[in-house]
Amino acid sequence: MSAPAIRFIIAKGSKSQIGSIQLLCHVKPGVSANREGIAAVTDEQIELCVAARAQEGGANRAVREVISKVYTEDSAILGLLTRNRRSRSPSLMSKSPKG
Repeated sequence: MSAPAIRFIIAKGSKSQIGSIQLLCHVKPGVSANREGIAAVTDEQIELCVAARAQEGGANRAVREVISKVYTEDSAILGLLTRNRRSRSPSLMSKSPKG
């Protein structure tokens, strides 16, 4: 069984519910502009289609834009691709809002 597509990770040593939200994605770069957006959300991943090509960070910027349209928290998710930046399966993380 693989990791869930959306996870809440509590900070080490934190007694409160402050932590991070992790989104596991599968990106399809270079699709037509009218197909851009979230294609599917499964138990294992969030499938994203972006019109930008996977060159010079264009697809990564497009992923941040797509996520920003649906992610309502005012946090650092849009500036942070945490792993697999050069693959079609990046992981995005956001610090959770302080409670």
